[in-house]
Amino acid sequence: MATFEVEVKSLLGSEENAQNLRERMKVIDSSTHLTSRNKQLNHYFTGGDMQELAVLLEPHFSVEMLAKFLDILQKGSDFSVRTREKDGAVLLVVKASVGDDTSSNGVARMEFEEEINLSLDDLDNLLLAAGLTYQAKWSRDREEYLCNGINVCLDHNAGYGWLAEFEKVVGQESELDSARQEVRALMEQCGAQELQQDRLERMFAFYNAHWGEYYGTDKVFTVA
Repeated sequence: MATFEVEVKSLLGSEENAQNLRERMKVIDSSTHLTSRNKQLNHYFTGGDMQELAVLLEPHFSVEMLAKFLDILQKGSDFSVRTREKDGAVLLVVKASVGDDTSSNGVARMEFEEEINLSLDDLDNLLLAAGLTYQAKWSRDREEYLCNGINVCLDHNAGYGWLAEFEKVVGQESELDSARQEVRALMEQCGAQELQQDRLERMFAFYNAHWGEYYGTDKVFTVA
């Protein structure tokens, strides 16, 4: 079955603000620790036929992965599809809207994220064969922490600069409200200000229109 995630972003901007958050998490929870550090390429797609994509991907899925993928297609809407290369591993990530949130940047979403035994280019080509098209390509360095049972990612993104993502993944939609409360409680303790969805959508749209200038670089833009 597909999982559900609550993810809230906070725009940090500078390395100094990122370091302040690292230190604050240790004060809040002395067991806070780095769980992963990695470099990522993320390719976002739009359009296409999701049922056709399921057919093309089936030979590369286990039985469990296929069931999970079909579950999110049946229950979700407004799909956000991306491929990811994470320190040599290639993953397919599909997120779907829950309620009024958007699949690309919403707070609560269904999620499918699985490693695929293909190169990034070969996986991209399967998506293109299903009629999907590139929306944008992103690059980032990511640090992942566990603090008070919440996953906190510190991302240095091309275009965005430093960004924090506070995330909790649950197995049932009924658990989303309590997960939201936990995530926002930790953010308040950390003094992290939520990046409002309307501004995030404007930033996302600007990057999508100009991604060729930022992908693979340290360049940063500001969108109010």
